[in-house]
Amino acid sequence: MMVDICYNSARRPFGQGAPLDALAPANTGDVRAFHRTFREYAPTPLHDLPHLAGEFGLGRILIKDESRRFGLNAFKVLGASYAIGRYLAEKLGRPLSSLDPDRLRDPVLREKLGDITFATTTDGNHGRGVAWTARQMGQKAVVYMPRGSASSRVENIRALGAECSVTDLNYDDAVRMTWARARERGWVMVQDTAWDGYEDIPAWIMQGYTTLAAEALEQMRTAGTQAPTHVFLQAGVGSFAGAVLGCLAAELGPDMPVFVIVEPHRANCIYRSVLAADGRPHSVAGDLDTLMAGLACGEPNTISWPLLRDYAAACVSCPDCVAADGMRILAAPRGGDVPVLSGESGAVTTGVLQWIMQSEEGAEAREKLRLNGTSTVLLISTEGDTSPSTYRDVVWFGRHSRWSE
Repeated sequence: MMVDICYNSARRPFGQGAPLDALAPANTGDVRAFHRTFREYAPTPLHDLPHLAGEFGLGRILIKDESRRFGLNAFKVLGASYAIGRYLAEKLGRPLSSLDPDRLRDPVLREKLGDITFATTTDGNHGRGVAWTARQMGQKAVVYMPRGSASSRVENIRALGAECSVTDLNYDDAVRMTWARARERGWVMVQDTAWDGYEDIPAWIMQGYTTLAAEALEQMRTAGTQAPTHVFLQAGVGSFAGAVLGCLAAELGPDMPVFVIVEPHRANCIYRSVLAADGRPHSVAGDLDTLMAGLACGEPNTISWPLLRDYAAACVSCPDCVAADGMRILAAPRGGDVPVLSGESGAVTTGVLQWIMQSEEGAEAREKLRLNGTSTVLLISTEGDTSPSTYRDVVWFGRHSRWSE
C-alpha cells in the first residue's frame, strides 16, 4: 500500500501567511447565530476515543461526528445555508441577523425576492445542502452531478424537491457546465469553489463551515480538554480544509495545531500543489475516480489555496483502501469507544492516522509531525453513510481491502 506524504517547506509562522481575518471570530460570529435560527440546529457530537488513542500511541483522539448535522448526514449544509442566507439578505438590503427561515418565507419578503433558482454541481452532500436550504427558503434548486454518482445521493436530493441529474462529465467539467447554464438562465450559482469573478458565495460557504470548528473548540473547553495539537483535514477543492484551518488558526494564534491535509491519489490537487513548491495551485485532470466521492475534485479553490499553502504542515495522498480502513476502524471500536458511522470521505483521516501511527512506513511521518503520547488529535468525520450500499460493501463485506490495492 503506497501512501505519499509531502512536507510543506513553505509553511509560515502564525501571522506571516495568508490573512485569517475572514475566518476569525470577529467575522464569523454571526455565522453560528444564523445557523441557530434553524429548528434543526444542534451542535454535532465530539467523541473522545481513548482506547483508539492508546492503541495508536497518542494522548487523545477526538472526532467530530457530522453525520448528525441538520438530519442530512453531512456537514455541507453549513456552507450552503449560510451562503444562501447571505445572498438573500444582500438582495433584500437587510442584515442577515434580522432574517431567519420563517421570515424569508413570509409572503411580503418572498414577493420582494421573487422566484430564485439556486444551481450547483455536487458529488452528493453539497447538493443536498443546497436543495434543503432552497426548500427552507421557499425557493428552487437545480443540481448536477458528475458521472458515476451514487443513485442514493441523487434520490436524496430529489426528495427535497430539487431537480437533479447525473452528467457524463467529471466534477470540474460539470462545475463549468453548471456555471454556463446559470449565466444563460439567470440562476444563482452556489458552488464551494472560486475562480476569477466568482468569489463572494464561495467565501460565504467557507465561513459557513466555521460553525463546526467553533463548536469543537467550545466542546473541548467545556470538557476541560486541551486544544488540539494536530488536526487532520480532508480536501476536495480545499474549501472545508481551508475554512477549518483558518478558523482554528485565527482562534488559537501562535498555538495553532499542526495541520495535515488528506486526499485520494486520483484527486490530489492540494498535494500536487504543495509538492510543486512554486506557490501556485495545480490541477489534476482525468476521471477523478475514487471511493471518496466527496473528495473527487481536481482544481483547488483559489480562495482557500493560500491558507493551505501557508499553514498546512503536510499533505497526504492515499489509496482508497485507507479510507475503507478508516470506515471499518470507526464502525467497530474496541475497549468501550463510541462507534462512529463514517462514510468514505469522512473516515479517510482516521485511516491515514492509523497508517502513520502503526505502520513501519509511517515512522518518518510520526517523527516529523511529532505525533506521540502527548498529542491531542482532532479528526472530523464529515459524513455518515451517504451512500448506504457503498458503506455496507466496505464495512460488511470488506471491499477495498489494503491487500487488494
